Amino acid sequence: MFRTFLSLRYLRARKTNWIGMAGIFVAVAALVMILSIMGGFLQVMRDTLRGNLADLQITPGELKSIVLDGKEVDAERDVEGLVEIVENHPLVEAATPQLGWYGLLMPDFLERAYERPLADQIKLVQIVGIDPETEVAATEFRESLEREYSKKPGGRIDCTVKRPSNLDDPFALPPDDGRRRRRDERPPDPILVGEQIAYIWGLYKGQTVTLFSATFTDKGKIAETAATRRFQVVGSFRTADNEMDSSRVYLLRGDAADFLQRDAPNDWTSVVVKLKDYDRDKETVREELRSELHQARYLRAPDSRSEPIQTWEDFRRQLLRAIQNEKMLMAIMLSLVLVVACFTIFALLSMMVTEKRRDIGIMAALGANSRGILAVFLLIGLWEAIVGSTLGALAGIYGAIKIDPFERWLSSTFGFQIFDRDIYLFDHIPSDVTPLGVGLIVGGAIFFTLLFAAIPAWRASRLDPVEALRHE
Repeated sequence: MFRTFLSLRYLRARKTNWIGMAGIFVAVAALVMILSIMGGFLQVMRDTLRGNLADLQITPGELKSIVLDGKEVDAERDVEGLVEIVENHPLVEAATPQLGWYGLLMPDFLERAYERPLADQIKLVQIVGIDPETEVAATEFRESLEREYSKKPGGRIDCTVKRPSNLDDPFALPPDDGRRRRRDERPPDPILVGEQIAYIWGLYKGQTVTLFSATFTDKGKIAETAATRRFQVVGSFRTADNEMDSSRVYLLRGDAADFLQRDAPNDWTSVVVKLKDYDRDKETVREELRSELHQARYLRAPDSRSEPIQTWEDFRRQLLRAIQNEKMLMAIMLSLVLVVACFTIFALLSMMVTEKRRDIGIMAALGANSRGILAVFLLIGLWEAIVGSTLGALAGIYGAIKIDPFERWLSSTFGFQIFDRDIYLFDHIPSDVTPLGVGLIVGGAIFFTLLFAAIPAWRASRLDPVEALRHE
């Protein structure tokens, strides 16, 4: 009992002990808040990219033939058959074909835009031809049409063109604007543009844009004449991934095939797949689909060096690894703050042991053994660690949860944007507070505090009582 009483009395009596407690508080709060934000960056990145890229993407390529059972046979290109095989797998929820390519997009109202292509007058975009009826089951296409508009600090809407009027038929053209066209003039096809493209150019529904793209001849060579066509904007979408919202446009797959001068109106480049449980089944489904689709003559042999079936993580591997490495490096650097705080506690306890030598001698003379004296000074470090780390954890959790509204308030109050949402792949400051992560930080703070406090506590327990009583 005397151990607890003396440790609390020494802790209250010496105000300098609060310095060590404050150091623990700052270190734990910084670790919890920063690592929660970095974890949020990683989680939002994973969630965003997972929805847009689907769980799996099957890209066979332009195969003419494959080797099956030692014989060369013609490759299959029937996309309906491929989708049927994939959807019959018990662990697959949905699948749909896409036709993907790249092109240059230019709004029709910008004259001589080619003179300033790097000033957002012309954009390189990813053209994705889809079947809306099946796309909504395999990806987050429907969610991107329903998602709220992003906002700048101050409440300004970060978009101009509205969402499609009919979400069940997002490519429906608006009523005819009454403009007279030449008899041989083709009416524009519908196009859905990313929210950031609409914001940059100030697009509105019904406006026309021009799309350019390279095409290929039957022999696989680039055609001398590029494909050029005007499209009518029927709405925008928001994936919450600023990079994708500023570089992707959606067309109907038939319109995309016709625009790219593909031979078959049902042409495709990939099939995207949604699994029932991605984390659990991704590798199992990939291995089994490799084998099944090879036997059905859609893919090369499973041991081929090229990987025709990729997860969304494969497409973003470098980016996800970079964020994970940044989180680890940040944890290491912030841990140095905790080490400094623990060293402060070590110095304060060492000074206390020197000052309290006479008290230590009295405790020994009254019957306290070396373990009791050791426990007194260890408990001082323990109280500092518990109080500092607990308050620091609470402050860090609160700061991580409120960081986005706090940043928006600061930006609107002082008139400058602290977190530029045009740079990052998402439009808010995310955070992911995990109980396990917070527990590890608090436990680590207590452990290292006791480790540093053990040295002066051990010195106190080894003092000679007679010499300690003579100390003035």
